[in-house]
Amino acid sequence: MATIPLGFNIDAPRWDQSTFVGRLKHFLNITDPRTVLVPEEELDRAKALVEGCRAGLVPPGSSQEQLLYAKKLYDSAFHPDSGEKMNLIGRMSFQVPGGMALTGCMLQFYRTVPAVVFWQWVNQSFNAIVNYTNRNAASPISLRQIGVAYVTATGTALATAVGLNLYTKRAPPLLARWVPFAAVAAANCVNIPMMRQQEIINGVTVTDGDNNELGHSRRAAVKGIAQVVVSRITMAAPGMIILPIIMERLEKFPFMQRIRVLHGPLQVLLCGGFLLFMVPAACALFPQRCSLAVADLEPELRDSIMAKHGDKVPYVYFNKGL
Repeated sequence: MATIPLGFNIDAPRWDQSTFVGRLKHFLNITDPRTVLVPEEELDRAKALVEGCRAGLVPPGSSQEQLLYAKKLYDSAFHPDSGEKMNLIGRMSFQVPGGMALTGCMLQFYRTVPAVVFWQWVNQSFNAIVNYTNRNAASPISLRQIGVAYVTATGTALATAVGLNLYTKRAPPLLARWVPFAAVAAANCVNIPMMRQQEIINGVTVTDGDNNELGHSRRAAVKGIAQVVVSRITMAAPGMIILPIIMERLEKFPFMQRIRVLHGPLQVLLCGGFLLFMVPAACALFPQRCSLAVADLEPELRDSIMAKHGDKVPYVYFNKGL
């Protein structure tokens, strides 16, 4: 076995995670949709290489570039808390291909109630998988809670979409095109907190700057989940708000009226263009390792930390999930 290159730490961020640009570069790297095509065997080899590097050894002849690529694959496919391989659909690297297909279909098939119901149901099923996969894995959730979260979020999306669809029948056509975004935003406000309710009930593990566990905080969970909700809505917003304006204008051209059958595929491709940038940008809005001032914690946890550490621990840290 060969030693790790001098000064190399495979878990050290390649870019400054305290800045938006640094986080954007990080998420552009790990949400790369090309990683969904990597075979399972190669992902397993990447995990073994990362774990070996953490233990202080790597296979002979390994270059730093190979180690960084292995870390990219590891971060894209394995949960940061548990280290378990995430299902393909739930990975953030699948958001571009999966999201572009669903968003494009929701924006294309918005005129009839059956179409709205079907595509909102499919989208919320997809979102439920993503939210469960990217939860804080230290807080288990039962199948019953998953079911309640799924039904509640789907119901919210359908009620919003169908209600607004009927309301906008006499409104300008552009308003009707924005109905899918309103439904997605409303559902995200329900789906994510419901799917991660155990974190709110029991709290998430918080640590000091050196990753020493300090306890569990419900307020930290609420902050992390609120940031994820904002990120997910931001992720969808440009494509679902700007694209309808683009399509509204394009469809007035004679050549577009002659190729109506291609409107759906065109919207899917344009959605992919938006998501290619917006997935990493939305994930980068807030640090993955979220912080909270000790003064803002629950009184009992705050007092416990102060009694043990005094003023030496001004902030606690936790994984907010994605």
